[in-house]
Amino acid sequence: MSITPIIRNRRAVFPNQFDGTDIPESTIAELLENANWAPTHRRTEPWRFQVFVGDGRQHLSDYLGGAFLAKNPGLDKDDPRYTKVSEKPLQSAAVIAIIMHRDPEQRIPEWEEIAAVSCAVQNIWLSCTDQGIGGYWSTPEAMLKADQFLKLAENERCLGIFYMGNWDQRELPAKRGDIEEKVKWIRE
Repeated sequence: MSITPIIRNRRAVFPNQFDGTDIPESTIAELLENANWAPTHRRTEPWRFQVFVGDGRQHLSDYLGGAFLAKNPGLDKDDPRYTKVSEKPLQSAAVIAIIMHRDPEQRIPEWEEIAAVSCAVQNIWLSCTDQGIGGYWSTPEAMLKADQFLKLAENERCLGIFYMGNWDQRELPAKRGDIEEKVKWIRE
């Protein structure tokens, strides 16, 4: 059992690359359970998720499209940018709203809660890679301001959405810079 190939093969797979087939809810639940095992300081477990599947994706599409038009009053639904924004949820098998539930006592700095949620999302993403599911974490401005839409508590905020779907799993190139340029060894 080696996680190295999973880490190195993880890629951003975008909604327009998904094949339109469903992902069983039991599989999504397993991915979320893996998210639940992310590291968390003081066991605050700040990750929360809202999963849009089936007709729920249309609800999200309507929200994103409406937010786009509200921000761009001179545009209408015929604009290709509106289409791109509103189609992404419908191209996906599921979309997960990524929510940080801030420790009400604020025992630790907020950045640590954000880091813990990010680790949970990475667990989802690596699990998707392992299962052959494509995924993409996006932070549209409309979702960062979606408190009312998502009915968030005062101590919660949305950190983006994770689009997911089945895809043809063709090899996607990736490139990383040399790690030696990013590491400084301290030996004395």
